[in-house]
Order: sequence, then C-alpha cells, then structure tokens
Amino acid sequence: QVHLLESGGQAVQVGGSLRLSCVASGPMGSQQCMAWFRQVPGEEREGVAAIEDVTTTYADSVKGRFTISQDHAKNTLYLQMGSLKPEDTAMYYCAASNGGTERQWWLESGPYSYWGQGTQVTVSS
Repeated sequence: QVHLLESGGQAVQVGGSLRLSCVASGPMGSQQCMAWFRQVPGEEREGVAAIEDVTTTYADSVKGRFTISQDHAKNTLYLQMGSLKPEDTAMYYCAASNGGTERQWWLESGPYSYWGQGTQVTVSS
C-alpha cells in the first residue's frame, strides 16, 4: 500500500510563510493524484489543493497564496503557503489516489484512499 508521511507544520505569525512536505512510499500507479486537505475540529474537512501530473486545482480560499507542487524524483509532495491568516490554522493532511478521477472531484475526500497522519499548522493572531 501507499504510505504518506507529512512534515513541516508549526506555529507561524500572521503574514508568514510555511512549506509542508509529504513523502510517498510504496506502489504507485501510472497515474497518481495527490492533494492537501485541512480540518479544524468540529468543521468539515476541506480540500485545499490537488495535483496530477502538471495539472493543479485550488480551493478559492487559498488561491493566490498557496502553491502545490511535487518532486517526482523524491516522491515528495509540497504545499508552499504564504500570506498566512489565522483562518489557515488547521490540521493539514496529505492524500493520494490511484488517479483517473475527473478534476472537478479532486478536492473531495472520496477519491483518496491513502492519508497521512496530519501536521498541525497554527497561525498566531
């Protein structure tokens, strides 16, 4: 199975930047869609950003501030976050699917079978 390991979450000041990483291991299909989700206790899990090959999609709440990317050689997914706001405070999760899902569903939880343990991002106010 695919295993995901996240890192990079920490406390950061409002307006600051942070980069999250997710290392994937195990079998990979010919197509792999990977994504970042976040969740605050008591709220719905929110899809933040997703990428398959060179195609990306973002939640409206992070457009222009966050960038998702991947390094295929290192099997690593990244989320570069900038202009951080208190509303960005959440547990951030890395997720992976076997691919083949239409882009319109990339920010929904359903397509993803593999999840990381989560890394906490706290933006101080």
